[in-house]
Amino acid sequence: MDVGQPNIKVIIFRASVVVAFALLAFQAWQLQVVQGDEYLQRAQRNRFRLQSLDAPRGVIYDRAGRLLAGNVPSFTVSIIPADLPEEDQDYVFRQLSLLLDVPISMYDYAAGETEDRDRRYLTEDEEYEPEPQLKEDVEAGRATPFIPVRVKSDVPRDLAFIIEEERLDLPGVIVEIEPLRQYISGTLFAHVIGYVGHIPEQNVDSYTDLGDADYDPNDVVGLTGVELSYEDELRGRKGQRHVEVDVTGREMRTIGPRVEPEPGQNLVLSIDAALQAAVAEALERGLRGAHSDSGVVVAMDPRTGEILALVSLPSYDTNLFIGGISIEDYTQLSEDPPHPLVNHAISGQYPPGSTFKVVTASAGLEQGTVTRDSLLFCPGTIWIPHRFAPDNPDLAQPFNCWLKEGHRSISLVEAIAQSCDIYFGVLAGGYGEFEGLGQEALHNYGSYFGLGEPTGIDLPGEATGLMPDETWKRLTYGETWVTGDTYNAAMGQGFILTTPLQILNATAAIANGGKLYQPTVVREIKDAEGNVIRPFTPHLIRTLPVSPKTIELVRAGLRAAVTHGTARAANLGGVSVAGKTGTAEYPGERDWEGNLPIHAWFTAFAPFDDPEIALVVFVEGGGEGGLVAVPIATEILAHYFNLPEPD
Repeated sequence: MDVGQPNIKVIIFRASVVVAFALLAFQAWQLQVVQGDEYLQRAQRNRFRLQSLDAPRGVIYDRAGRLLAGNVPSFTVSIIPADLPEEDQDYVFRQLSLLLDVPISMYDYAAGETEDRDRRYLTEDEEYEPEPQLKEDVEAGRATPFIPVRVKSDVPRDLAFIIEEERLDLPGVIVEIEPLRQYISGTLFAHVIGYVGHIPEQNVDSYTDLGDADYDPNDVVGLTGVELSYEDELRGRKGQRHVEVDVTGREMRTIGPRVEPEPGQNLVLSIDAALQAAVAEALERGLRGAHSDSGVVVAMDPRTGEILALVSLPSYDTNLFIGGISIEDYTQLSEDPPHPLVNHAISGQYPPGSTFKVVTASAGLEQGTVTRDSLLFCPGTIWIPHRFAPDNPDLAQPFNCWLKEGHRSISLVEAIAQSCDIYFGVLAGGYGEFEGLGQEALHNYGSYFGLGEPTGIDLPGEATGLMPDETWKRLTYGETWVTGDTYNAAMGQGFILTTPLQILNATAAIANGGKLYQPTVVREIKDAEGNVIRPFTPHLIRTLPVSPKTIELVRAGLRAAVTHGTARAANLGGVSVAGKTGTAEYPGERDWEGNLPIHAWFTAFAPFDDPEIALVVFVEGGGEGGLVAVPIATEILAHYFNLPEPD
């Protein structure tokens, strides 16, 4: 072997070492010089964090200052994805699943038989898609790794302390104290106050993309009722603080000044809690007596549009939604046939029956079709000629009054009092030589009274109702409007649909002399110190194009209905009541006599000379308004005016 000749293996080895060190030096230079600032920022971000501080949500009171919705401290367990090493996450998931009784994965159903539980509520045509659970939520949260992923809210105190003590073995897990919504009565004010919950997944972008908002995907927001309508006022503004954390994400110290959160503003409702309770009790009794599953009572101050009570039954417990409602509870509520989650006072649309006759009467008087002294004849049944064969009696259609023997000659005031169907049918549609009001005028006056349009109440989900006309029928059914349609519309039947609140608002306009107010359930808004920052101001929608003389005659008819007409049961001794009953047919199974099922209505105001309360009672499928709805209203009015309870 030639000793002087270099060893090729040694040369290769030395070259490899040089290259390796060169690469290491280059990489060190790359990391420390070229990318040094970037990695420094990452390190600082891992070590120093800007934490947001949730603001206490504004509280809600009734008009007398009684607390209806407040906040209580609660423990929430979350995971910060950035602090959860992937090699430890299986252990962390197992521990949290055992401690908090939450599924690890959407595909892991060994504990609790979640899959079978969820599948129970699916129809044969529906495809089962399990909800994302702990593992999937954390994986999705790695896109924003420093935002906590909520694992469970309202964790018991002792369990929260156990998790906090095991923080060293549970990297990334944090226990926070946050305000939790508490509703004093979960069912009594459900459709007014509503409830809060985490931002729905499909709506996250609509919240987080708001320009001046500071929403996070895990935030709690109002989802129904005034909690939703007044979300901006109630939510407050978040605070913030800079903290230093260790490698497990455990907080070590606070750095710099702390910005305190601004509490949300407080709402003072126009609702009277004592009246609300009395209304709910009276309505519940009335529903039991009528064998009905659903009903509504709304009471209003006709001088301002303030809602004094709003009860829609059946109701639901808003406290079920605190911390997240279970699948079983939500499915049961959403599939219950009477629809307890629906606020029937503003979302239910029903034929108004004879409560609509105040509109027909106002239109007839204002248009000069009838006067105070005009008499129309009610024989019990009349025959409406066929439009294309008016001389052929075989094609004529019968139109019946509810009183089979008829009311004979009757004036407008008495027609309101006795709720004569033929009087109002003829008034609107004409008969023989008497030229009626006509469909166009009837439609216009219904619109003046606010029917067929939202009232504008400060609650979500209000329906518009329907005030039909010739164009609507032609576009909807491809048919022309006929005289029979006008007859039916004049008595609140046919195609007309209204919400109970719309009927109440129309009644209130008659009670107060012709002013149609926008209803409201929020009276004042106050700051955290109790200072009024938005006082109550009535909002006038319009003044009805109806003369004081017309309103005076309609009011006289409503008073007569109580003194000796269809609403005699409401004739309280201590206060003068005026009102109008309604019995409205609706499509359904006919009884043994061939009659359609009927809704019960009653709308009223009192005292007659200076009204301070107006109310509407609606019992779905309850029967005749005078027999079912009037007693409910009478009991409520007796409570309101502190009178002896009627028999």
